[in-house]
Amino acid sequence: MIALFDTHLHLVDRERIHYPWLKDVPALDRDWTLADYQSTARRIGIEGALHMEVDCDPADIAKENAWVADMMAQDGSLIRGAISSARPEDDGFEAFPDTLDRSVVKGIRRVLHVVPDEVSTSNRFRANVGRMGAHGLPFDICMLARQLDLAAALVDACPDTTFVMDHCGVPDIAAGAFDDWAAAVSRLAERPNVNAKISGITAYAAPDWTLDSLRPYAEHVIGCFGWDRVVWGSDSPVCTLNSSLDQWVAVTRALLSEVSETEARALASGNARRIWGL
Repeated sequence: MIALFDTHLHLVDRERIHYPWLKDVPALDRDWTLADYQSTARRIGIEGALHMEVDCDPADIAKENAWVADMMAQDGSLIRGAISSARPEDDGFEAFPDTLDRSVVKGIRRVLHVVPDEVSTSNRFRANVGRMGAHGLPFDICMLARQLDLAAALVDACPDTTFVMDHCGVPDIAAGAFDDWAAAVSRLAERPNVNAKISGITAYAAPDWTLDSLRPYAEHVIGCFGWDRVVWGSDSPVCTLNSSLDQWVAVTRALLSEVSETEARALASGNARRIWGL
């Protein structure tokens, strides 16, 4: 069995860190612990993980990264680093990368579907994301399918930065939306500094989803980006809105069972280790 590296794990500690958005998603509004995740992950062949920021209160960004460092230091921890929250739209952001513990923080993300589209098109935002290339910090693109052309414009403004498109570009699988999303993914994939994350797309499917209902979306992304520019992520616990972690892993293994071992290992872990320098 090929081991998986999880590039998209969310953990939650509500006593330590404030997450304003959680109150609007009751199914997720609880603590999600490393111990619980590892109990399942080890059983289903997950060998390591990057903690993905959980859109905490901006005042708690450093606190969240410090918490990840604490978890990394635990005996037998699967956590290999953090993708930090960031606010590239803020005045003074130029100093932010120098505040990061680079033994912990491997990349950054700004959730962009919760703010006006104009945030990602501002000169300040683009200049600051463009500087991430020199710092060796990949930027995760967290945008909806309708925003993928905005993502392409951001990438074009930042040619020296490595990007990772989260969640297959967030297709509306439940509604059967495919053509417009697929065309936008194809356009974004033309940029060689963009990678794609096959992560937790059960959350965007109908409750009665099957492998066959998810397959066209995952296969289209892989076909556009190629096996050398795709990584895997659980998006746990968001994936639990419509599945379980082990069900999403089962989908992944079913898809990988049909490809070569070289291709499977690239998506499962190899590309992630290269992109984030793990």
